Amino acid sequence: MDHFGLHPVAFFAIVVIVFELTASAMVISGFFRWGAALALAGFTLMATFLALRFWEMAPGLDRMMATNAFFEHVGLAGAFVFVAAFDLTQGGGK
Repeated sequence: MDHFGLHPVAFFAIVVIVFELTASAMVISGFFRWGAALALAGFTLMATFLALRFWEMAPGLDRMMATNAFFEHVGLAGAFVFVAAFDLTQGGGK
């Protein structure tokens, strides 16, 4: 958290952990699955753009690895959107 300029560090770390565990449990349990999946998608995109700024890196292995991780996380966010859409179209949106 400190590396990304998020202070107080402990507060942000706890909030992120609690958010991710709660939203994941909601997706798995089906309780407001669509809302939790959309929240995780938004969080994943926000964190990805904050942490994996590959376009600002010098060419090389580190940039290639950051680029790969960036697009993996964009794909993960897309999967969360798919879960939300599927849940809503199948009548699971409680």
